[in-house]
Amino acid sequence: MSTYKDLKVWSLSYQLVLVIYKMTNKFPRDEIYGLTSQIRRASISIPSNIAEGSKRGSKKDFCNFLRIAQGSGAELETQVLLVKDLGYITEKEYNELMFLLDSIMKMLTVFIKKLSTIN
Repeated sequence: MSTYKDLKVWSLSYQLVLVIYKMTNKFPRDEIYGLTSQIRRASISIPSNIAEGSKRGSKKDFCNFLRIAQGSGAELETQVLLVKDLGYITEKEYNELMFLLDSIMKMLTVFIKKLSTIN
């Protein structure tokens, strides 16, 4: 790996952020400091923690940052379910987001396991 940008999990999570920002632009204005802000912060936390962890210098630190990214993913999953139930997004949008987020979460799990077993 020459840079975190070469990681597929970083690339997918970056794409997720772009989707989230476009999606939240359609939310009610009274959510700008509520769900819109929360969802955006949780989504950007995923690729940000992957990037930061990759530059920390140790596999242990990298794994810790990948776990933080997983936590942000779980937070985002909860928030996306909420906005679907509130009617801010369609079932189709929800399913597409969850497919992408599930893929990212699985990749993070595998990456953590691989890093943890490398000497």
